[in-house]
Amino acid sequence: MSSRRQDRRLATQILFQADVTGTDGPSALAAWLGSGREIPDFTRSLVQGVSDHLEEIDRTIAAHSEGWTVDRMASVDRTVLRVAAYELAFGRDVPVGVAIDEAVRAAKDLSTEDSGRFVNGILGKIARELDPNQS
Repeated sequence: MSSRRQDRRLATQILFQADVTGTDGPSALAAWLGSGREIPDFTRSLVQGVSDHLEEIDRTIAAHSEGWTVDRMASVDRTVLRVAAYELAFGRDVPVGVAIDEAVRAAKDLSTEDSGRFVNGILGKIARELDPNQS
């Protein structure tokens, strides 16, 4: 059985592959499934959700990232932000702190220490906009 953290990481890997190959999330997911890999339901729902709301997610990220366009961000940072922004906006069963913490950990593990701070700053702004009671 996989954990939600593992499922998020797998969704990030699939969406990262889609990003760097210029395809879409569902096509990358289909390729993973076609290779015989088991993909948990939560991972599938994240890949589909990010793909379904990609334009809106990217607009939200862009609006909260001072001095950066989404296209200029490192692909892994962009992908981590997309998964977390999706969870913040549409994943009502995921606490805000969990979504942000998981994204910061992923950014630090998969990218750089600076990426963790970058991701944290953007997601904090998004969370405050979605719920002004967030500190």
